[in-house]
Amino acid sequence: MKCIARLPLLLSVLLCCSSPAAFAAHAIALHGTPKYPADFQHFAYVDAQAPAGGELRTSSVGNFEKLNPFILKGFAAEGLQLLVFETLGVAAWDEPDTVYGLLAEDIAPAPDGLSLTFHLNRKARFSNGDPVTAADVKYSFDQLMGKHATPLYRRYWNDVKQMVVVDPYTVRADFKRKNHELKLIICQLPVFSRKWGEGKPFDKIVLDKPIASGPYVVESFDLGKRITYRRNPDYWGNDHPARRGMFNFERITYRYYKDTLTRMEGLKAGEIDFIQENSSKNWARSHQGKRWEQGELIKTLFQHQNGAGWQGFSMNTRRPLFQDKRVRKALWLAMDFEWMNRQLFFNLYTRSPSYFSNTELAATGAPDERELKVLHELQKNFGNKLPAEIFDEIPPPPTTTAPHSLRDNLRQARELLTQAGWTYRDGALRNAQGEPFRMEMMLHERFEERVTAAYARNLEKLGIHLDYRVYDAALAQRKEENFDYDMVWGLMGGSQSPGNELFDYFGSASRDQPGSNNVMGVADPVVDALISRIVQAERREDLVTLVRVLDRVLRLGYYMVPHFHSNAHRVSYRRTLAQPKVLPRYYSIEEWAVKTWWMKADAGAGRP
Repeated sequence: MKCIARLPLLLSVLLCCSSPAAFAAHAIALHGTPKYPADFQHFAYVDAQAPAGGELRTSSVGNFEKLNPFILKGFAAEGLQLLVFETLGVAAWDEPDTVYGLLAEDIAPAPDGLSLTFHLNRKARFSNGDPVTAADVKYSFDQLMGKHATPLYRRYWNDVKQMVVVDPYTVRADFKRKNHELKLIICQLPVFSRKWGEGKPFDKIVLDKPIASGPYVVESFDLGKRITYRRNPDYWGNDHPARRGMFNFERITYRYYKDTLTRMEGLKAGEIDFIQENSSKNWARSHQGKRWEQGELIKTLFQHQNGAGWQGFSMNTRRPLFQDKRVRKALWLAMDFEWMNRQLFFNLYTRSPSYFSNTELAATGAPDERELKVLHELQKNFGNKLPAEIFDEIPPPPTTTAPHSLRDNLRQARELLTQAGWTYRDGALRNAQGEPFRMEMMLHERFEERVTAAYARNLEKLGIHLDYRVYDAALAQRKEENFDYDMVWGLMGGSQSPGNELFDYFGSASRDQPGSNNVMGVADPVVDALISRIVQAERREDLVTLVRVLDRVLRLGYYMVPHFHSNAHRVSYRRTLAQPKVLPRYYSIEEWAVKTWWMKADAGAGRP
């Protein structure tokens, strides 16, 4: 399951999940029991004695146009959902599939699995001093499920029938059907005051400062350039065990840069304190120099156990060009990861074979006995819609490591293209009508160009012409929302227990829904059936089996050319910052830094 509080860009790796218990509890887990007991004092990966104060200066790329992250139009300011808004429950970063009550003091699943009751923490207050009530929870849910909010929430909570106010501090979520995961993804509901926007239609609340319960409030902003959050001196959750040792900075400022290169210059110039580096080239060549040599900046790796999710050159199967699986497989064969890793990535990456790489959910080899049972059931229900090769060993991504070679891979690709009606003549690969095979890759960042360029060179050897260009962020967003592209760098954040978000990425209903994450246009009844079973799975072993089968079906659809991943966060930060000694297991590095780091006592001397 994916935490929607950070969608769609950054990747949240932890999940809200449910326990079969039918009594009120401080926390609930999808499988087993929560790690932390009811009287726990704080999470193990924080420092409860961390000093408070100082300002963290961090960054974002692009711009922002609104302070309401819940409506579709425009870019919301970075940090809003992390710092200003709070949810009914929060995930722990050192155990999978567990949520602990935050605004909800305790959580009570109904014995029949068709509702979940939240008793609110009576200490919880909005930034204007008003108590957080059941009416506010219902109001927030109704607004997010309404026509003025981004459709993401309607898809995500589609099986939530209604939110019912039981009494001023008790609210009940009623479900349309039993869904093991749904009981907990509703814990991710962000709650805001009914007074926010002073009665405006929800999509007209754009630049009104939010009235919410989080540890920070918006202090000031320069639209599209900078936003500063100030810690609420009256924050209600200072002593809450799920908040103790967190949010230690007095102020947090996000400064916006045009691209990652100018952001890097901002770090060197002392404008910001922290950068997570996603480019291996920048990591090897740019994170060095006087500032690092003098110890002002520290370059380090933070290990993690996050699921890699998936990232790759994604083909838009809504376009006729990509509707033949043989064509898609040919494009899959044309990437030379080993060359890229050696020549472009300084051998910092591992190839991602699966949609669920770096987890036990990734399919490997031939189907095991449990997988075969599911496959036979699918075969009975869907017949030839199931790929014939599904019962064989799942093919790994193509490799050019000897005895394999790019030449051999391209030979296979050429044969597939010929079978699909594409032949080379008059200087290009052409179909029966004589039309050349041309396509465009939509890019979001400059660093994507060199990877795409290497792939384009291989395609040229097949007679395929690939154009690629970096689009303006606002235009790219509009094109993605309306699926107006041939290929794009698609991605999905990793999860140890995927669930309802799979409908948004791979479900038939999301294929033509503007703004969905179904970038590849997957519409397969077999995939739909598997996702429906995944969200209903009550045992971990059943979940693992079903996701592995889904992985096989998706991979044999050849919807994307899989990329690569790293098992460490690459970071440069100013020496004035300190962090807890214990690392979480599943975490976003920027979220961990913002939530749990602090400013050293001698911070003033460490900034230029």
